[in-house]
Amino acid sequence: MLVLLILHLVAAVVAPLLVRWWGPRACYPLALAPAAAFGWAVARTPAVRDGGAVVETYPWIRELGVDLALRMTTLSWLMTLLVGGVGALVLIYSARYFGAESTGVARFAAVLVAFAGAMLGLVLADDLLLLYVCWELTTIFSYLLIGHSTERRSSRWAAAQALIVTTLGGLAMLVGFIMLGEHAGSYRLSQLTAGALPGGAYLVTAVLLILAGALSKSALLPFSSWLPVAMAAPTPVSAYLHAAAMVKAGVYLIALLAPLLASVGPWRPVVLVAGLATLVTGGWAALRQTDLKLLLAYGTVSQLGLVAVAAGAGTPDTALAGAAMLLAHALFKASLFLVVGIVDHGAGTRDLRELSGLGRRAPVLAAVAVLAAASMAGLPPLVGFVAKEAVLAAFTDRPAVLAVLVAGTALTVAYSARFVWGAFATRPGVQPTVLGRVPASMLVPPALLAAVGLVAGPGTGVLDDLLRPYAELFGGVGKELALWHGLTPALGLSALAVAGGAALHALRGPLAPVLARLRVPVGGNQGYEWVIGRFDRLAMDVTGATQRGSLPQYLGAILLVLTVVPGGAMLATAPWRDRIALWDSPLQVVVVAVVMVAAVLAVGARRRLTAMLLVGMTGYGTAMLFVVYGAPDLALTQFLVETATIAVFVLVLRRLPERFSARPRRSRWGRRAIGVAVGVMTGGLALTAASARQAPTISDAFPGLAVTQGYGHNVVNVTLVDIRAWDTMGELSVLVVAATGVASLVFQRSRTGPRPRRPEPSGRSQRAGGRVWLRGGATLHERQRSIVLEVVTRLLFHTVVVFSLFLLFSGHNAPGGGFAGGLVASLALAVRYLAGGRYELAEAAPVGAGTVLGAGLLVSIGTGVVALLAGGSVLESARIDLWLPLIGDFYLVTSVFFDVGVYLVVVGLVLDILRSLGAEVDRHIEAAGESGGGLRVDRGGRRT
Repeated sequence: MLVLLILHLVAAVVAPLLVRWWGPRACYPLALAPAAAFGWAVARTPAVRDGGAVVETYPWIRELGVDLALRMTTLSWLMTLLVGGVGALVLIYSARYFGAESTGVARFAAVLVAFAGAMLGLVLADDLLLLYVCWELTTIFSYLLIGHSTERRSSRWAAAQALIVTTLGGLAMLVGFIMLGEHAGSYRLSQLTAGALPGGAYLVTAVLLILAGALSKSALLPFSSWLPVAMAAPTPVSAYLHAAAMVKAGVYLIALLAPLLASVGPWRPVVLVAGLATLVTGGWAALRQTDLKLLLAYGTVSQLGLVAVAAGAGTPDTALAGAAMLLAHALFKASLFLVVGIVDHGAGTRDLRELSGLGRRAPVLAAVAVLAAASMAGLPPLVGFVAKEAVLAAFTDRPAVLAVLVAGTALTVAYSARFVWGAFATRPGVQPTVLGRVPASMLVPPALLAAVGLVAGPGTGVLDDLLRPYAELFGGVGKELALWHGLTPALGLSALAVAGGAALHALRGPLAPVLARLRVPVGGNQGYEWVIGRFDRLAMDVTGATQRGSLPQYLGAILLVLTVVPGGAMLATAPWRDRIALWDSPLQVVVVAVVMVAAVLAVGARRRLTAMLLVGMTGYGTAMLFVVYGAPDLALTQFLVETATIAVFVLVLRRLPERFSARPRRSRWGRRAIGVAVGVMTGGLALTAASARQAPTISDAFPGLAVTQGYGHNVVNVTLVDIRAWDTMGELSVLVVAATGVASLVFQRSRTGPRPRRPEPSGRSQRAGGRVWLRGGATLHERQRSIVLEVVTRLLFHTVVVFSLFLLFSGHNAPGGGFAGGLVASLALAVRYLAGGRYELAEAAPVGAGTVLGAGLLVSIGTGVVALLAGGSVLESARIDLWLPLIGDFYLVTSVFFDVGVYLVVVGLVLDILRSLGAEVDRHIEAAGESGGGLRVDRGGRRT
């Protein structure tokens, strides 16, 4: 089963390439993926015929106990046949439905195959969470398929409506799944039993939430409006999604859970009321349609109501009838949709008022349509008759339900006759419709589906044997599927429904005014538009009231909520320890006092540069606390990060006013109050988190693991590059994304473009003692240059770079590592820029920042892949013993290469910041006619 899902994924990935090579004919080889699912299900028929199951389980999320659990039983076997068989026929049909000049065929083919794979995963899933994942994938893919014609507003609107309705239902269903799974202790469908279910209002709530998802997916009332609108999709999409696949997911879920939940209080009332109401209203709406596709759409809504009633009633006979109806509906409705596609494709219209004489011009197509429509109307000897009679027979003990079923079935007969009459009859006064030659690849799929419906009717004995194991989950089956049961009440009711439907069609002229007037005051689509309009209005009002463009207001609101909600809960429960040690040494008190004073002064500072330096003091104070607590690695990193942050602040402050804007005294005190409250709350949460631990911390094992598995004595560094290397990998990815985001916001041109051309130095002011200390310094204005800074930078730059490499390679056993080393190298580049400007930065780093970032990420990922290829786990470290003359024995740990990747990513990130916030901003300043270079000179000649 997993191989089938992978096959669909591969086919979806290669579909655009195949379509580029072969055009729409690529749908032929792509049809092999769903055809393989159909063939596999046929081959597994003996395994499920007697109630057995085909099971596959693969580990997925071990920590949560979630597996890729796949299981095929009778019901999922039937759905696999439909999903695979109809999917293959629709793809074959699509190869000629789309012309060579059609646009978007590659996207259509890829998404349709992906949808088939997601639908296959849905029906085979034995885990509720896996079922939900596939459920939402079908929602997303159906959105893309319905909105295939992106240039048409109607297609985009229909796709959005289907997405919103089914997604909201799916989210409600997910909550219900979680409620069931958490209470039962398992999300496996095969392991859920009545004894494991909760009771009372808890179970009622879970059932209602699950039914909300099922009803919305299968377009049952009150969620029916999206399906007719979705007819904006190409006809092959309608034939697959809205006849055999997507809309079947809801009734499939009802049938799947009915053995477990049918006895729960709200189950039967909700399913029966929604199904019966949908059956009647959908059938009545179908009689008013003049578009053949819309007629079938409302007929689909009606028939889904019938299937839901049978599948959700929760008795053996209704379950057997529901499974038969599930099969029959997919066969005749998919065939009819494909017939409409042929008519629309050849005649250019689906309006039954404009069609005339197609029965004579295309007799084979008409015969196919008559067979499928007769099955939909429930005429013998087709499988639709067998299924309909089984449904009526299963409800003979419920007169009220039976009466509605007969009325709905009569409506089905009427709109079936309307379809055949509208598409193929000859109308007086209407020009005969011209229909070109129908390609065999378009005619064979609907003909084959209609023929299966014809053969399955007399072959109901085999069908009964295949579907009976599902019905026996509810108990002993009293009535079998058969073409002839004798003169039974169900047969009489069936004849009555046929006669009533024929009468409705015969009286279509006099009934036209009644049909036009007799409708609900507000249609489902109007209701949806009204709700969406109210939500849009509410969103605009809320946005207008809250989004004022003031960053202080946004931050203040966030911090207030953070203080009131978690802080209030913390004060109410007081979960921290009774006795708290305030300090371990007097030095800590001194450092904390300095940090507190700097923080208070920073809040009241009027100059931006002063505030930035005071904030930096709080960071350096934090680093001193690390030193006091004996954490040199953390202290070194904090010092370097704070220094780099100050350098970045300097770059940003050049383009900001020197002073903060004037604020009222009340506003300043309000900010101080918020700051104090957040600080107290954060400290309390830290104490709470430290006090709440009950299990031993996993970090207790890190020192031993660092030596035995990481081959290093610096626990911090070994943790980053070995024990928790996956976390570091994620952080590297975030850094690369952040750097790309910063560059995209600042650069107006490619950040990997040509290096700036450095002007040639001239004049004595360009030299000191006949030596050019920094070549880029000659490009700066005289007031911005500092020969002392240039000399010191020239003397120390290479030493600092070498020191950064020392930190990189010594970090496994001593303070340092790739992050610290990368920061030191970055600071060296920052000094070169501050001393010589953007041209000097180009001299110091003649390589693109994106290249460095990509190389670092590639090295880190490559380290993990190499470990996997070597037979170990991803990112697993290995020790390599070496010997060199004059050095002797030493060893190399492979995780050092991962650290090299960290080093490169950090250097690339800072280099990107220097070039975006520094060099590129310098270029903008020069273009605007302001003073250029790496630093800015204020009016007093002071260098900032």
